[in-house]
Amino acid sequence: MNISLDNIAKQKNELSINSLWEYAVYEHFAVVIWRLPKQKNLHFLADFSGKPTSQKIDFESIQSGFCLSPFINPKGDDTLLLKNDIYFEIDENDFTIKENEQSISNRIFTEKIYAFQEKDLSQKNNNLIKTSPQIVAEEYDNFKNIVTNAIRKIADGEFQKVVLSREKLIAFDHTIDICEAIKKLSESYPNAFVSAIYLPESNHIWIGASPELLVSLDENAVFKTMSLAGTQSGIEKDGGKIDPSAARWSQKEIEEQAYVSRYIIECFKKVRVREYIENGPKTVEAGNLLHLQTTYSVDTKAIEFQQFATVMLNLLHPTSAVCGMPKAEAMQFILENENYEREFYSGFLGPININNSSNIFVNLRSMKLSGNIAHLYAGAGITEDSDSEKEWNETEIKMKTLLNILDA
Repeated sequence: MNISLDNIAKQKNELSINSLWEYAVYEHFAVVIWRLPKQKNLHFLADFSGKPTSQKIDFESIQSGFCLSPFINPKGDDTLLLKNDIYFEIDENDFTIKENEQSISNRIFTEKIYAFQEKDLSQKNNNLIKTSPQIVAEEYDNFKNIVTNAIRKIADGEFQKVVLSREKLIAFDHTIDICEAIKKLSESYPNAFVSAIYLPESNHIWIGASPELLVSLDENAVFKTMSLAGTQSGIEKDGGKIDPSAARWSQKEIEEQAYVSRYIIECFKKVRVREYIENGPKTVEAGNLLHLQTTYSVDTKAIEFQQFATVMLNLLHPTSAVCGMPKAEAMQFILENENYEREFYSGFLGPININNSSNIFVNLRSMKLSGNIAHLYAGAGITEDSDSEKEWNETEIKMKTLLNILDA
């Protein structure tokens, strides 16, 4: 069922994605806005409880919603699920809101938003004098020392690859317009999964633009995943964009991406699946960066394996693109050496059983907003051929994905 808002909007304030977000946050709902790669429509979902439940993801039986997993989630049951109490898909062309028949009346919900818009909430849009965001904390020497230590461990044969990350804290003194940030990210990163999530219990907002698909399952039961690794700037020294076809990759970057591909194939072998389609590697663009990407697809109906997506999600996370190989040894090094908790960074997130499909992405290019502090995260894959200075610079380039929106 579709609800056209044209006539109502003529008489009242225009209903917008900003209105949906602001009302949900005001009511302390857990709420998420997202946009799928290469698509235009925005999606909005709210969990009225404000307290998403923790549970293991089973694509066959789980109710529709939006999942969010931390990096450390060995059994999978620490994944948060934002229930689909209200869901809208907003068509940017005719501004029609599609109603989910399993939720409460969307018309009642929108009427509440109109009433909310008419309230005098002057503090909602305070116009502070903006200054440039200021770096509060980052650890240059510490990160380089950890990378150097990792390279030494790899040379000694303790593991083959480890993905090390860092956190940068930025202070800002103005209200971030979340919907404007989503718009800017969508325009800058059309090939990425763009999202913003508000969690009332912690009063944190997670926002990101991830280029890496972890697991998808479409309406025809076709499973997809990808290996995405190897990073170089997509911008020339003169500011022009590098055509992906002109990219040149070092042996270190090719090998780094190959580790991820081999890991996926090993997961297929574990469940005795050999009927898959492999495409790549090829160079792909993700905003100001270029990556190597290989995609994989499996027709789960053809192989008569209905639980395949659920099994693969449990096997894949965390992939060697965010952890390393072998997984156990790389994970142990990360836990012993990274001096902060990743929380949801490098976990996974995405809609489940929405419009007859599920799309789960690795939570990359992300930041956490906590009060007037933005926590920016980025990582780099470390192999024996890594250079600590270059790895630091790679994380700096990746952080620029989100740094710009702090000026929004």
